[in-house]
Amino acid sequence: MRLGLNLGYWGAGNDPRAHLALAQEADRLGYSVLWAAEAYGSDSPTMLAWLAGQTERVDLGSAIMQIPARSPAMTAMTAATIDGISGGRFRLGLGVSGPQVSEGWHGVRFAKPLARTREYVDIVRLALHRKPVAYDGQFYQLPLPDGPGKALRLTVHPTREIPLYLAAVGPRNLELAGELVDGWLAVFLAPEFAAEQLRHVEAGRAKVGKSLDGFDVVPTVPVVVGDDEQACAEPIRGYAALYVGGMGSREQNFYNRLAVRMGYEQAAAQVQDLFLAKKHREAMAAVPFEFIDRTSLLGSPDRIADRLVAFAEAGVTTLTVAPYPPPGVTEPAQILAHATHTLRVLVEALERAGVGA
Repeated sequence: MRLGLNLGYWGAGNDPRAHLALAQEADRLGYSVLWAAEAYGSDSPTMLAWLAGQTERVDLGSAIMQIPARSPAMTAMTAATIDGISGGRFRLGLGVSGPQVSEGWHGVRFAKPLARTREYVDIVRLALHRKPVAYDGQFYQLPLPDGPGKALRLTVHPTREIPLYLAAVGPRNLELAGELVDGWLAVFLAPEFAAEQLRHVEAGRAKVGKSLDGFDVVPTVPVVVGDDEQACAEPIRGYAALYVGGMGSREQNFYNRLAVRMGYEQAAAQVQDLFLAKKHREAMAAVPFEFIDRTSLLGSPDRIADRLVAFAEAGVTTLTVAPYPPPGVTEPAQILAHATHTLRVLVEALERAGVGA
């Protein structure tokens, strides 16, 4: 198992120089990949291109580039560009986002996300393989019929076969990830539940005559280092409540459904009711400690090392960490210092656990 670092979003009060400092520290420590996110603020390719010129060895991944935000051809152009300027270090993570962002921000209907994803990946691959991009699909027709368009070929040569990843939560999307791409970007992955999710990925791999060998399983895992795991869970409650309670609508929240499949049906309903009623503190308090503990790394370095073994045994191949400051750490300099310390703790814990790649 390798380590990655999820830098999340830039903005909302954080300093891009802190992202850069963490990225360079991860590069120095031998982390395998940095991931940058986007929603409706900072975009991931700009951050990754900026980091590409200021790091040396670590891979750079989009987690994610939103499918409704760009044409597949534009995504292929961006991927090939970042891969080229970084010397072959780019990983392309894609996702459909959610209906609120897709329709409210990008003006793209969210209907039939799996079929749209399949066509999108097909076209991105055509372009990255430098084949003439001609496609006759339900969502994409290239060139447009009865017009002057031509089936064009990407003019730049990607440095390598760029790995493709899908962010997937539901069973059908997990199967699609196994069928179409090289890795799965996971969220709220618990070692105790991973087999159920990987069963769907494996079914997708079997469709195309492949196994899980070589398939990259990449959860983003919040990390808080401290003496008291109960206290360490507190900084993660806001993130968990937002996703389980408020990400999407009551009728369409993929993360809430995941929590239900994991056995937290009553708690998931309570968190959602409270969050949608704008009782955010109560929603945070209603997230079960067990849910946070199973999907995070909390506590002492020894406890974290034990959990790393569990993640590795569950099939995780790249464990991407998201450092959180412990309670009481609020100053930007303190937050950065603690995040840097966390990166080093993870390297030592992985070595102690004996499951590093």
